[in-house]
Amino acid sequence: MLDINFIRENTEQVKKTVADKKVKFNVDELLKTDNLRRDALSKVEALRREKNEAAHKRDIEKGKSIKEQLNKLEKSLEICQEAYKKLMYEVPNVPLSDVPDGDESNNKLLRKNKEPSKLTFKPKDHIELGEKLEIIDIQKAAQVSGSRFAYLKGEGALLELALVYYVMEILVKKGFIPVIPPALIKQEVTEKLGYWNGGGNENYYLVHDFEVGGPKQGEPLLLYLIGTGEHALVPLHNEEILEEKELPKKYAAFSSCFRREAGSYGKDTHGILRVHQFDKVEMVEFVKPEDDEKERREMLSIAETIMDSLGLPYRVVQLAKGDLSFPSAETVDIETWIPSQERYRETHSISTTTNFQARRFNIKYKMLQPSSLGLMGVGGGSRMEFVHILNGTAIAIGRAIIAILENYQQEDGTVLIPEVLQKYTGFSRISPKSK
Repeated sequence: MLDINFIRENTEQVKKTVADKKVKFNVDELLKTDNLRRDALSKVEALRREKNEAAHKRDIEKGKSIKEQLNKLEKSLEICQEAYKKLMYEVPNVPLSDVPDGDESNNKLLRKNKEPSKLTFKPKDHIELGEKLEIIDIQKAAQVSGSRFAYLKGEGALLELALVYYVMEILVKKGFIPVIPPALIKQEVTEKLGYWNGGGNENYYLVHDFEVGGPKQGEPLLLYLIGTGEHALVPLHNEEILEEKELPKKYAAFSSCFRREAGSYGKDTHGILRVHQFDKVEMVEFVKPEDDEKERREMLSIAETIMDSLGLPYRVVQLAKGDLSFPSAETVDIETWIPSQERYRETHSISTTTNFQARRFNIKYKMLQPSSLGLMGVGGGSRMEFVHILNGTAIAIGRAIIAILENYQQEDGTVLIPEVLQKYTGFSRISPKSK
C-alpha cells in the first residue's frame, strides 16, 4: 500500500494512477475518511489524557463521565480505522516515472535478441508435435481432469526436469536460495499481496472447508492455490525486520501454479499455452530501495541469459501504465517467438512493487546510521525502512517447452534439444513415435 502522506501530498498523481490502471476508486473518499480518522484519534488521545489527570486527582465522578465518552469515541475510531484500512488497500501502486502512458497498445519495445529463423517448411504447432512425439497428452488429461490440463510424458517430462535443474543451477550461482514453497496460502495473504484489489480473483482457486480453524474458531480456513511461486515467497518475511547486511535476499521458487484463466478464449485454450496447472521457477528479491533498479536489471539480465543460452528468439517489452498489475510500479516482459502463431508470446515478467507489498506485510530492514565519528554503526544509531520487493520469471516451463518444440522442430517432425540442456536430458533430440 502507499504511504498516506504521499497520497495527501500527491493527490493528483494518485488519481491519475487510479485512472491509468482502470481501478474504480475514489481518492477523495479516502482523504475524507483519513481526516475523520485523524480527528477521532485526536479526540480519543485528548480524552485519555483527561482520564489520566482525573485518576491522578482521584476525581471519580469526572473519571466515570470521561470513561463513558471515551468508550463511544473509541468505537467510532475503530470504525474509522477499519474503513480507512479497507480504502488504503484499494489504492494501486504508482508507476515509475519512465513507464509509458496508455494501455497495452503503448507497450514499448526495448530490444530483440535476434530475428527468428525462417523455416523452409510449414511449422507444426506444439500440440501436433507433442502428439507425434508422444510427450504431450491432452485427450487423456481431459478425461481425467477436464479441459486445459495435460500429461507431460517421456522425453517431455525429462525436458521439464532438465529446464528446472539448469535454471536452478544458474540461479544458485547468482546467490538465489532455492525454495519449494507451499501451494496453498491463506486468504489474508492474498489480500496483502494486492493483486486482487484491481480485480482478477476469479482466476484463482479457492479451497473451501480445508480446515476448521479460521478467523473464528469453528469456521473454515479459506485457502487459495498459488498462481505463481511469488505468492508464497513474498510473505516469507511477513512482520520481520531484516538486517541491512542481509540484503539483497534472493529466493528462487520451483512450484506448480494454478489459475482458472477465466475469460481466455480462442487458440490459447487449446494445447498447453493457457492451462489450469503449470510449473515455473520464480525469482523474488528483498532489496534496499536504492538497489531496486540495479537488482531489477540484473534479474532481467538473468532471464535473458537463460533464453539466449536456449537459442530462442525473443524481444523485451516495457509495459505501459494501463497494462501494469495493481501492485506493480514497473514490469518488463520477455516475449518469445512461436513459429506456428507467427508472433511473440509472453514467457517472462520482471517487476518491482517498490515498497507497496512490503508495507502490507510490514517487512522492514534496519538501516545503520553513521556516528559523529563517521563510523557506520559505531556509536551511531539505526532506523527502520521498508524494503523493496522484486519478482520475476526465471522460466515458465510449459511456455519454454512450447518455444523449444516449435523453434527446434525439423521437417521430419524431429525436435532438437538445445545444447545446454543435453547433459541434463541425456538425449539430443526427440523423434516421432507415430506417423
